[in-house]
Amino acid sequence: MSNNGSYAAPVAKASSSSSKTPFHFVAGLCSGLTSSILLQPADLLKTRVQQSQQTAALLPTVKAILSSPHPIRGLWRGTLPSALRTGFGSALYFTSLNALRQTIAQTGPPIALANPNETAKTNSTSALPKLSKSANLATGAAARVAAGFVMMPVTVLKVRYESDYYAYRSLYGAGRDILRTEGVRGLFAGFGATAARDAPYAGLYVLFYEQLKQNLALFTSSGEDRRMSSSSINFVSGGIAAGMATTITNPFDAVKTRLQLMPAKYGNMMRAVKLMVQEDGVRSLFGGLGLRISRKALSSALAWTVYEELILRAEKRWEANNQMSL
Repeated sequence: MSNNGSYAAPVAKASSSSSKTPFHFVAGLCSGLTSSILLQPADLLKTRVQQSQQTAALLPTVKAILSSPHPIRGLWRGTLPSALRTGFGSALYFTSLNALRQTIAQTGPPIALANPNETAKTNSTSALPKLSKSANLATGAAARVAAGFVMMPVTVLKVRYESDYYAYRSLYGAGRDILRTEGVRGLFAGFGATAARDAPYAGLYVLFYEQLKQNLALFTSSGEDRRMSSSSINFVSGGIAAGMATTITNPFDAVKTRLQLMPAKYGNMMRAVKLMVQEDGVRSLFGGLGLRISRKALSSALAWTVYEELILRAEKRWEANNQMSL
């Protein structure tokens, strides 16, 4: 970042992709842990609102938690599984996303690469490869589904532990009960709905995020009084992109929550949608939307800003070390 606060384009990548892989994992882990711990109350409230067969209102849910003997502990209930899921999920996601984008940038067809005429108009706010809109959509979706599958058991434990539908007192007890009553399959309850939510969400997010960064960089570069730092551009772009992608995919999230909490009742995605609409109306598909937008906007903005800044700083250090060794 330059001294006047405006963005300075990142230096060329000089280190091998293999040497960067562990750092992408660590950067993703740090970004995921930061956002999950800070925003756990919003995630817990979303689960409580979505779990109700008659979609619960936010205010009574908050009042019920705050009137409990341990309100702070209640708001951060489920932080451990959430941190594990989001932390390691983000690490796996960012690592696989970077690997996919690097591979496509180096060996992919020209149609998968960003238009040089468009990217040349602005300074980049990222050290990551620049791909076409369709490639951003595809790589975001593929990386998210892969990471989601690996972390699915932790996700199920997190949702059940956050909910007051079950009386689990520990993660170990929750896992043992799920295995005893539902088998290993129970740890992957709702994966179809999760993948149906995560694939379009992640794809749309990367698509919107990259486009918004480009537009903001172009807009702010037109005048000294409007210049923004790279971190500011990344944060604003991340928040807006998350809000847009979240609104589009919220029905899948609501269905996923019901499937993970009550798999015996709801069975599969189609049955869950049918029952939810019959019992609670179409509005049940958008339960927790406000909370999810708020949490996703802040979570994604924090995670991507931390991740991008760590990568940018690492790129500069790697380049400096490489030049010193010449």
